[in-house]
Amino acid sequence: MTPFPSRMTAVQSPMIPIVGQLIRENPGTISLGQGVVYYPPPPEAIAAITDFINTPDSHKYQAVQGIIPLINIITQKLQQDNNINLNNHQKIVVTAGGNMAFINALLAITQAGDEIILNTPYYFNHEMAITMANCQPILVPTDENYQLQPNAIKQAITDKTRAIVTISPNNPTGVVYSESALKEVNQICQENELYHISDEAYEYFTYNGVKHFSPGAIPDSENHTISLYSLSKAYGFASWRIGYMVIPNHLLNAVKKIQDTILICPPVISQYAAVGALKQGKNYCQQYLPEIATVREFLLKSLGDLQDICTVISAEGAFYIFLKINREINDFELVKQLIKTYRVAVLPGTTFGMTKGCYLRIAYGSLKEATAKEGIERLQRGLKEILT
Repeated sequence: MTPFPSRMTAVQSPMIPIVGQLIRENPGTISLGQGVVYYPPPPEAIAAITDFINTPDSHKYQAVQGIIPLINIITQKLQQDNNINLNNHQKIVVTAGGNMAFINALLAITQAGDEIILNTPYYFNHEMAITMANCQPILVPTDENYQLQPNAIKQAITDKTRAIVTISPNNPTGVVYSESALKEVNQICQENELYHISDEAYEYFTYNGVKHFSPGAIPDSENHTISLYSLSKAYGFASWRIGYMVIPNHLLNAVKKIQDTILICPPVISQYAAVGALKQGKNYCQQYLPEIATVREFLLKSLGDLQDICTVISAEGAFYIFLKINREINDFELVKQLIKTYRVAVLPGTTFGMTKGCYLRIAYGSLKEATAKEGIERLQRGLKEILT
């Protein structure tokens, strides 16, 4: 049968599975590609599954928005960690991960042909979701340090614009946007009757005293700010698929329609585990940050020795470095050479929207210190030998 035309033809293929296949074909490769942490979920999260098992009704469908104990503890977390005090104009919706929170928001606020502003380099799943929804991603470059350019964002607004997306701490660059820049973007959204979609999956991963700021804490921002969160990173919860969103109350019915159609309810066993994790709070994640920070410093030092062939921006968040290669070489061909010859994997910059020049995203949160250092040494050796 001849396939019908599909909207998926225009959607880029996710790079992580492609690189994953190359890793499997080259045993012994150390991955500095996927954005996960090396540590497991809290024991309290696993223990909470007993409550799920011992509650007969937990095996049935539950509320579309999420179970009450989880919503209650998220409410407390938002107040304590994000300075977001919920009022009658806002609602929490638990989702199957942060990506689902984004697609919920996107479908709730757009119709086909609408525009969403992304800052480049962008998170590839955001761009994919926008294209999948028959909307148009409008790409606005960040500056030479990968920081926001509010004036450029303002100039990109048209009568079809529906939202501006920010990610801080950022994937793929690792930069942390300043409070002033995020407030300026939020003000632009308010003045132009747009939504500010703030992705904060890496909220606890900051270094050298740099602080994360949540735009949802801005006074009088609740009617146009959509805040997205995830347990995947901070709590080692990647496969449990639990995230949540804070949305204006007027979007609740739309989001419930989307979630009921796609999911019915977030996985209930994972929600019970999430309650156990959030009871431990951010201190669980922060006890592992010193080791991640040590790997980060080793990575920056190693790449600093290659400053004649690459440009490094010392980002203060997440667990990524976005490396600019000062040579004319195809980024995916470079990635393949690094895997096949040096047994180290990174991701090419084109998947993050960087089509001019050669860029690589390096992830340093997924490995314990000794293995990470070995991978970084392989990367350093490979870049030096390939590019000089």
